[in-house]
Amino acid sequence: MNTASRLGLYGAGLVVVFGVAFAVAGAVVPDSAVASWTERGGDGHDEQSAEPATQNTDNGKEQGTDVSGVMIAASGYTIGAISAPGETGTAGELSFVVRGPEGEPVTSYETAHGKQLHLIVVRSDGSRYRHVHPVLDVGTGAWSLPWTWEAAGTYRVYADFTASDGPGVTLSRTVDVGGPFTPQPAAETRSTATVDGFDVSISGDLVAGAGSELTVEIARDGVPVTTLEPYLGAFGHLVALRDGDLAYLHVHAHGDEPAPGEVAGPEVVFTAQAPTADRYLLYLDFQVDGKVHTAPFVLDAVPADLSSNDTGDDHGGH
Repeated sequence: MNTASRLGLYGAGLVVVFGVAFAVAGAVVPDSAVASWTERGGDGHDEQSAEPATQNTDNGKEQGTDVSGVMIAASGYTIGAISAPGETGTAGELSFVVRGPEGEPVTSYETAHGKQLHLIVVRSDGSRYRHVHPVLDVGTGAWSLPWTWEAAGTYRVYADFTASDGPGVTLSRTVDVGGPFTPQPAAETRSTATVDGFDVSISGDLVAGAGSELTVEIARDGVPVTTLEPYLGAFGHLVALRDGDLAYLHVHAHGDEPAPGEVAGPEVVFTAQAPTADRYLLYLDFQVDGKVHTAPFVLDAVPADLSSNDTGDDHGGH
């Protein structure tokens, strides 16, 4: 199916709802209150059954949200301590166990986006992003994979999964890695990136409290790429983190799941809803010729009353 045909199917695009999460007892998180976002629809991740929380936004308005995401426990599931090398340059293993409502290790998971569990690892300044897929030992319930830290700092480790007969959950812990640490914070917005010879751009506005479209376009040597391959059930995979507290959003491209061997491009379209008018760090994974590439972006979400992309007015949206 070509790009034009696929974009014609986007009318029922995915809408992602973000939530605010506060650290629970025993959580290992930054000192600031932690907010989170939860994805609904299109991937088997159901709404979590936590009590609503209220957040004051920068424009003075309050919005009710569902508590979910960046916490060590949610919906009866808990992520145990992360075992990993304690310093840079040391080869070892990263591992952890997820426990269910009865306190026993979870050993049965649903497949979502082609995997039973997605592991996102990122340093506190938003750099050193990795999206990987550990292996489950069904005998012990331990997830693990070979691991080496390339740079020191404090890292957030997210486990995104759906246990069999359970809701979709994203749990998180932090890991401190010893060694000299030079922070690399996002100093300015960035809507273009060059990675492995690909030029990638992202257009559209993030709007606080309102759904808006983001369109990614990929080219190589000035030529639009039309050979994007399916990766994790879509032609693009987007993760976004709110700068400052690393609140988490996991969203895929519009459209049905591609068939094996199907290609698309150069555009991939997403719909996102930012909870507040803040800065967001975005990471796009895409696959060409069997290799996955990651393009980073930095966008600022604007208040809805200042946006030209207000989907609730007569302008017809994006």
